[in-house]
Amino acid sequence: GLLALQSCSGFILSRNEMLLQDHPVIIYFLTMLVGAGGNAGNQASVRVIRGLALGTLNPQTQSQFLSRELRMAISLSLILSLAGFLRATLFQTPFPETMAVTLALSLIVFSSICLGAVLPLLLQKLGVDPAHSSTTIQVVMDILGVILTVFVSTAVLDSPWGKLLVKGLSNWGL
Repeated sequence: GLLALQSCSGFILSRNEMLLQDHPVIIYFLTMLVGAGGNAGNQASVRVIRGLALGTLNPQTQSQFLSRELRMAISLSLILSLAGFLRATLFQTPFPETMAVTLALSLIVFSSICLGAVLPLLLQKLGVDPAHSSTTIQVVMDILGVILTVFVSTAVLDSPWGKLLVKGLSNWGL
């Protein structure tokens, strides 16, 4: 089942062939983007699974635990976005593509940590072993990472709003 789901990424990319032809540099960052999402989501999932196993995550501590994961999602998405921006800049990626990669990375990491924190709890409520969330989050984030990358890249690189945003940021010297 998970292998079949991973085929969705190829389908999504093939449906956005023009975007990738017009901006091929996005392809060079795709593995970094989806890999960061899978890793961040898996780490969040492991923290929740560990909390459940040790009994430190229970109905009384759940909101505090999830609040901490939300803060972690915000912090890590900002830190990794900065690292992604620096990497794109060091590789002399054109500014519009650098902005697309940076924004996509931020959204991917944020959503991955949030999903990674909630998925084990959802599986537990459904009566499924929460440990299955570790492998599931990897596949989900591979697909969601590609979707977010295509969505953000289209918005930043090919929409009037995105072109205006990039032009404005360029004028500020970023």
